[in-house]
Amino acid sequence: MVKLRSVFLHLRFPFSFFLAPVYFFTLAVVQEYEWSEALWVFLILHFLVYPASNGFNSYFDKDEGPIGGLEKPPKVNVALYYTSNVFDIIAILLSYLYVNQAFLLLLIVYILASRAYSHPLTRWKAKPILGWLIAGFFQGAFTFIMVAIGLGLTIHEAQHPAIVFGAILSSVLLWGSFPMTQIYQHEEDQKRGDLTMSIMLGKHNTFVFTAVCFLLANAGFIYFFINYFNLLSALLFQAALLPVLGFFVWWMFNSAKDESYINFKNTMRLNLLSSLVLNLYFILLIFLGY
Repeated sequence: MVKLRSVFLHLRFPFSFFLAPVYFFTLAVVQEYEWSEALWVFLILHFLVYPASNGFNSYFDKDEGPIGGLEKPPKVNVALYYTSNVFDIIAILLSYLYVNQAFLLLLIVYILASRAYSHPLTRWKAKPILGWLIAGFFQGAFTFIMVAIGLGLTIHEAQHPAIVFGAILSSVLLWGSFPMTQIYQHEEDQKRGDLTMSIMLGKHNTFVFTAVCFLLANAGFIYFFINYFNLLSALLFQAALLPVLGFFVWWMFNSAKDESYINFKNTMRLNLLSSLVLNLYFILLIFLGY
């Protein structure tokens, strides 16, 4: 029972909520699709592939301190490794049976990339710029395109400017937020020999870097919504981001005075708040339409 509990916790199902904005953003942009396909894509990604990636990452990291979505991680065991493999195999089978072959191929590439990110033989995670670029690309633009194709778009249709632009914005947003997810893990990562983007930047500059990326992403989203939706959607996006901006500014200024504010709880608060706001906004956008 202890082993099963450890496996379940390290799969970190709630963490999939933080990655859901890309999925809902894609649905809002694609607009025309079968809900059955959308449901299968959601279940495969958020209940199989993302948890498998979390478990695989945890198995090789063997963290003793807080990790994303888990403040006190239990010791990992080999059952976590096998469970991650089983989850990925089930995801591949379901993609073959209920989605389409193009989605299946992209999903396999995603799984291989997520494994290379953590596996000791490649360990992209230990390379600050490469790890940052790969994580932001695959969890952002690549996933956006993969979901769009899972919804029924052809490769040619996925090259539409709205799809390409939306995919790029998804990555820019993640490239901005990704270093913030590492900011409280400096000691743990350094102990393991991993040089992360946040360590390379330093704690204060991580805030500055994220702020700059978010400004760029926000400008891009405003342009995107005005051009592909309407002015109202752009204004609603700005209003939705106000709580996130308020918390970020509060956290940045307090952390500059006292580094004890840079901790797991505040990181998770920012993740939860931004994910909640973005998920709700993109779901609203799905129903507002073009």
